[in-house]
Amino acid sequence: MTTDLALGIGLGYWQGSPRDETDTVVAAEALGYDSVWVGEAYGSDAFTPLTWYAARTSRIGLGTSIAQIDARTPANAAMTAMTLDALSGGRLRLGLGVSGPQIIEGWYGRPFPRPLARTREYVEVLRAIWAREQPVTHEGEFYPLPYPGGAGLGKPLKLITQPLRSDLPIYLGAQGPKNTQLALEVADGWMPAFVHIEQFEAMYGALLTDVPEGFDIVANVNTFVDDDLRAAFRRAKEPLAWYVGGMGARGANFHFDAVARAGFEDVAHDVQELFLSGRREEAVERIPDELVDGTSLIGPPGRIRERLELWRASRVTTVVMMDLRDEPSLKAVAAEVGL
Repeated sequence: MTTDLALGIGLGYWQGSPRDETDTVVAAEALGYDSVWVGEAYGSDAFTPLTWYAARTSRIGLGTSIAQIDARTPANAAMTAMTLDALSGGRLRLGLGVSGPQIIEGWYGRPFPRPLARTREYVEVLRAIWAREQPVTHEGEFYPLPYPGGAGLGKPLKLITQPLRSDLPIYLGAQGPKNTQLALEVADGWMPAFVHIEQFEAMYGALLTDVPEGFDIVANVNTFVDDDLRAAFRRAKEPLAWYVGGMGARGANFHFDAVARAGFEDVAHDVQELFLSGRREEAVERIPDELVDGTSLIGPPGRIRERLELWRASRVTTVVMMDLRDEPSLKAVAAEVGL
């Protein structure tokens, strides 16, 4: 069970217009929040905003949540992460994930099958590059180094820069049992999405019998600070409907699967059918309050503090409050939980 629960803020990725959230990040650091996390889909990238915020802060941790592995070769990801980690004074937490077949094959033009094997190799290459023990070679199926073909002139190379940290922490975004097991095996942290805190043990307890010491379990939790509880619940249902219904295809939606494992399989089916048929308002209304309350932090600051006790009593070690952006809400939550 967790005694010290770290609290971070999650800024997601840009949707619509670009947004500079320096004021939010600076305020979060001053108030004592542990970390800020930035994601990517098929718009803004994860690293550039973090670099921007790193230059304007000095303490707050910087996390990618998540950087898509098919967006960059392992060598490029290793260089980018090493650079940002050095410039920020060792504050980067490299969150990685496979995303889903719609984005990987539709946006990046890369094949999606065998995501676990690809992830394992990706992490192996990253760690070999940062270690700088010798010129890097890798005989894997997906990321062979040097490339076996082409001009035939490829040669093993060693990173020419000494990383600030050769053990830069890697987190894996994972929801399924096999991917979660891989995170426990090869990573320093795990980022499950749509954790239902009251079903956490039922969803993942059997996988967590031997968690490595210092392993960071980071839950992204949609957070809506609002004295109007009914309005807050309604707002919280919208992202759930979007991810369960629209972020993936039928039979290949990992968010759908997570909600089903939490005990809401019938809800997930209904929401997906409604969403994909264009009945999005009905999809939102189909989300029950019980699903929202277990996967989100909702209401006035006092209620959020009470609900956080469930997370504090679990195996989760970091809660990232998604979309907690305005300074009054940041201050109210910080004061309520005693940051």
